[in-house]
Amino acid sequence: MTGISISENHVRRLAHEVGRELIAARDRKVVEHRRRQLEPRTEVVPEVVVVEVDGGRIRTRAAGAGPGVHEAQNKEDKVACLATLSGPTFATDPCPEPPDGFQCPRRVRRLVQQMKGLAGEATAPETRGEPAPPVPPSDEPRERPRWSPERLARTCVASLETSASFGPMMAAEAQERHFYEAPRRAFVADGQAYNWTIGRGYFGALEPIADFRHAVCYVFSAAAAVSPDEAAGWSQYRVWMRACWQGRVGDVLTELDQWQARLGEPPPCEAVRAEERRDPRRVV
Repeated sequence: MTGISISENHVRRLAHEVGRELIAARDRKVVEHRRRQLEPRTEVVPEVVVVEVDGGRIRTRAAGAGPGVHEAQNKEDKVACLATLSGPTFATDPCPEPPDGFQCPRRVRRLVQQMKGLAGEATAPETRGEPAPPVPPSDEPRERPRWSPERLARTCVASLETSASFGPMMAAEAQERHFYEAPRRAFVADGQAYNWTIGRGYFGALEPIADFRHAVCYVFSAAAAVSPDEAAGWSQYRVWMRACWQGRVGDVLTELDQWQARLGEPPPCEAVRAEERRDPRRVV
């Protein structure tokens, strides 16, 4: 807009400079949090808060190696989302039945493919001509009154550090936003063990909640593994998914134990090929 030419290298240097400043500010907050010297950056105590954390994969390259990609590596990043919410409370469950998104075959299959792959492996993207299992008709109206909370504000913390270092970063951000004083608090994560180590160590007063989407992926894969065809697998998935949504996880685990006894234990060797990873004994 100004006609001033800025080279790629100049932008890159500025990005690194700003990045170092942000890292220094983040680490300073962690030290102040540990010393109980960190001051909140807002005076408002939120009504409802949620802390979510998950790990992912990121491609990195060697620094200072000149143009191009050198020593490319896959590393795990950790990302936490801290959100303030607004919503009513209820005397009874406002949504006793699973939302429509978890009962649509095409959407569920796409969710599983995106999050973990069918039977834990990468799969080709869904094609338009791919048939979907039949869905029984429902007399319920499609439009339902909103019951879920509304998100007001969100900040994120991310790092390639270990969980032992990432937990204090999350705690410092939560303290700055008065999360520990909020009357309604939740901590959401998938089944990764280090997520719950962070939860117990820094957010023990928050209500622990498992990310239901991850549970859906496991239930869908297990239902497909024990069923003779796609339609039967979808029916079994709906039964197990509904039980999990309503808190009857123990019933599902009992049935999976029974299936494991029928199928047998998985081979002790590591699954390398795709057909080995699809072995029903491993999936269950």
